[in-house]
Amino acid sequence: MAAYEGSFTSALLLLLLLLLSSFRPAPGRPLTGYPAVFNFGDSNSDTGGLVAGVAFPVGPPNGETYFHEPSGRFSDGRLIVDFLMDAMDLPFLSPYLDSVGGPSFKTGSNFATGGATILPANAASRNPFSFGIQVAQFSRFKARVLDLLATGNKNLQKYLPKEAYFQEGLYTFDVGQNDLYVAFFSKTEDQVIASIPTILSEFQNGIQRLYNAGARNFWIHNTGPLGCLARVIASNKNESDVDPLGCLASRNRAAVAFNTQLHQLCTTTTAAQLLPAGANLTYVDVYAVKLDLIANHSRYGFKEPLAACCGYGGPPLNFDSRVDCGVTKTVDGSTVTANPCDDTSEYVNWDGIHYTEAANRFVSQQVLSGNFSDPPPTVSFVAAADKSKLF
Repeated sequence: MAAYEGSFTSALLLLLLLLLSSFRPAPGRPLTGYPAVFNFGDSNSDTGGLVAGVAFPVGPPNGETYFHEPSGRFSDGRLIVDFLMDAMDLPFLSPYLDSVGGPSFKTGSNFATGGATILPANAASRNPFSFGIQVAQFSRFKARVLDLLATGNKNLQKYLPKEAYFQEGLYTFDVGQNDLYVAFFSKTEDQVIASIPTILSEFQNGIQRLYNAGARNFWIHNTGPLGCLARVIASNKNESDVDPLGCLASRNRAAVAFNTQLHQLCTTTTAAQLLPAGANLTYVDVYAVKLDLIANHSRYGFKEPLAACCGYGGPPLNFDSRVDCGVTKTVDGSTVTANPCDDTSEYVNWDGIHYTEAANRFVSQQVLSGNFSDPPPTVSFVAAADKSKLF
């Protein structure tokens, strides 16, 4: 993927804050009672979109812990979005791009694909399904669903969401990590941070398009600690950039800057009201949860906070960018395989980029507690959900 140029002035950033001001959610909205979920994002919440869309290989041992076979997810098991669906007593989301096996979209659809960015893809991008494309896919999905519902075919209705679900459903987002990751290939830290308003302008445009299409309930995860991913750490050539946790400070500073501006866009209340009232928006500080997990991994039952469970190279990171998880290759004249660790529950990181099911479960527990949401729910989501599926 190519890096993106340009930055916005402080005046334009203020304008962006005004644009999302009407998305300030009513305080105390609990995350329960939604009939459907429509998810947008990257590999952190991709349940098979990239596999279906471009035949990207996500083979064994991915999926081994929960599904016991590859499921299109970049993990040994379930993702955060899967735990959210479990807690809401809804089935896992089918990828929008998956047309094989009779997928059901009765309770929503997943538009997320691995490698997706908020900014539009270009000729150098590995994934054409950027956030704007995902929003366009949703528009097509909704239009097609309404056309099919209008036929009165009861057999089709079993697999499609009701028209009301598009307004009553929950719209979830976890995207932006790849924009920062790619930008660092050709930009300095200051330049990356200066490009954040451009990224968030594109995100705001997508949110507004969804609102105009009937979406009213928004659940937005911020981006995680980019500098704590084994792939990122392994590429470092500046020892002074390594923080006490072993993470790259520059990458985490960029993530914090992104999250600060995203939070402002989600929560700033001003006199200007671009859009009608009625939207509910929750900002979720996933960064804080993940960084706490890494910093205090022993307290939470983990042994390895940074090393990849499924990788090659051994300590300290067990990661080599030449050998992806589960792949056998010739490296320096030897045939090697990136095998999984013996106990995935001891590792935070699965493959150098993504989290293990055990780590995703922990993050989900914290997210569902409501302690990291703005505004916080009046009733804990976990208290109203089936705890046995999470604990």
